[in-house]
Amino acid sequence: GTPIAVDFWSVRRAAGARLFFLSHMHSDHTVGLSSTWSRPLYCSPLTACLLHRRLQVGVPGRRPARSSPPRPVLAARSSPPRPVLTARLSPQVPTCWIRPLEVGQSHVLGREVTVTLLDSNHCPGSVMFLFEGAFGTILYTGDFRYTSTMQGEPALRGRHIDRLYLDNTYCHPHRPLPSRQHATRQAAHVIRMHPRHQVVIGVYSLGKEALLVDLAMEFSTWVVVSPWRLEQMRLLELPDVFTTEEGAGWIRAVDITEIRWDTLVSWNTLHPTIAILPTGRPVKVTHPNIYPILYSDHSSFSELCEFVKWLKPCSVIPIVRGSICQAYFQEYLSSAPQALPDLKIPKPVQESAQQRSKRKAQEPRRLLKRAARHSVPRGVVYESPEKHTEKSEESMGVKVLQQNCCESAFCSEEGCTCCHTGKEEGKEELSGEQPGAAGAASAVSQAPVSDEHFPTGFAGQYLLTPLNVLKQNSSQKFDKLVEDFFRRGEAS
Repeated sequence: GTPIAVDFWSVRRAAGARLFFLSHMHSDHTVGLSSTWSRPLYCSPLTACLLHRRLQVGVPGRRPARSSPPRPVLAARSSPPRPVLTARLSPQVPTCWIRPLEVGQSHVLGREVTVTLLDSNHCPGSVMFLFEGAFGTILYTGDFRYTSTMQGEPALRGRHIDRLYLDNTYCHPHRPLPSRQHATRQAAHVIRMHPRHQVVIGVYSLGKEALLVDLAMEFSTWVVVSPWRLEQMRLLELPDVFTTEEGAGWIRAVDITEIRWDTLVSWNTLHPTIAILPTGRPVKVTHPNIYPILYSDHSSFSELCEFVKWLKPCSVIPIVRGSICQAYFQEYLSSAPQALPDLKIPKPVQESAQQRSKRKAQEPRRLLKRAARHSVPRGVVYESPEKHTEKSEESMGVKVLQQNCCESAFCSEEGCTCCHTGKEEGKEELSGEQPGAAGAASAVSQAPVSDEHFPTGFAGQYLLTPLNVLKQNSSQKFDKLVEDFFRRGEAS
């Protein structure tokens, strides 16, 4: 009942959506989004930069390459200097289809929806969306890590929430997660237990940057990354603790898929190496030097309960399919009634509906006249069922329905009205006993007849009756029934 689509990029499946929103740049939220996208897309300013950089959405041509700043002093593990924070240029926000919206501010879109972007504490650029309109108030968390500071958000304080779309990734009471600060201390402890080892940290293309910065600051070393990742770190305006020069630092950030048994064996042949996997998901350890750390950018179960209890929405809808979590929050829901969706029809649809109702007033009369004029189907003669096989009945049935539909006086560009009517009536007939054509005709002939009020069921019973029913009667009998019907009408 809304014109909104969030993290969903199949225009064909979201035919009613006019406003498209991107919560963050993780790949599972951008499926179907590519450089061919040609509709307005709303997101945070930082996500807009990342989106253009990765997918080249919205702006023709390439973004000019940025010149690299002078290299800082390299740090060795023995006695390195502390990395220095440096100022970065503000990211250039692309235009055209990408429409960045400032976080923390309310924006009116299309005169029907007000949206407020809120930091979701998940990854750089990630946001929650607070939607307000005739459909009520909806909060879409996207992927988020709850913190108590969110209760101080002015847009959420005392707000009535009709529907809460909740990140339920770890919504299970038996899967506790420590805070990210505690997980960072655990990772530092593992590193201290291996003072002579190189450290490799597996991360995704976006996220866990705060962990890398904290460890670099804690141990006063550079974090070696790929050139592609270094460019992204600069775009995110992170502290200057990253380098692409091998051997400059003894902590390395690699893609999480590189943390495997074979790579650990290869690294340890060159130098003693340990690998840290910061993730909230269960992992299978394939090498003794792999250390999983419960570091998650998603909310824990206890944090979800605290968030829902504070927010008190009217209903909770899980974002991750296949996980039932509403029962855990039932006691925290508000008893206030939800806002009903706005059922007002837009003006163009209203005009179309009025025209359609006007045509329907004349529909029965036109159908009756057409039935009399075309009582014998062109190209098909209804005879006794014994003369035709089942296969021929099906082929002729298709042909007759096509003729009647296409010649109807009120067929429109959107589709043939009589075709749709026939489908519905066919369903009703199949659900019960199918009356014969003669019985149906006698029932219709007893109805009162006038120039203004013809029985609306006549067209469906004769022009759209399934072929196996019509073939129970000969064409001559059909003609006689129609003539008798008009004769009674004139007599009355």
